[in-house]
Amino acid sequence: MQALVGETLRWDVESTCSTCGFALAVCGGDLSDEMRNRLLSEHGRARLRVSGPASNATVMRVLRAELGIGLGGVKAVLEQVLSGHYSGTLPEMELLARKLRASGIDAVASRTVD
Repeated sequence: MQALVGETLRWDVESTCSTCGFALAVCGGDLSDEMRNRLLSEHGRARLRVSGPASNATVMRVLRAELGIGLGGVKAVLEQVLSGHYSGTLPEMELLARKLRASGIDAVASRTVD
């Protein structure tokens, strides 16, 4: 499971052996590609959408700060966000939506229906 705790993405996995009852819990901040793909497979994707007049410069500033990408990469992500095609886990998209709303951009994260 991945969750948004405050303004931080966190994940955890719990497992219990049905035979012996041994339980294991693992958690952390950075999500491995394998775990992220598993979450996307189990829970589906969410999309980030912006509406209303949005300043491209403001959206790009937030995306660069949050995703840690350069100017060349942020232009491609901006196009995906503006067209409603940028997706990831729901907590990832909600964090970006919160950051955009804090910068005055009307943004929402929602599960996709594929």
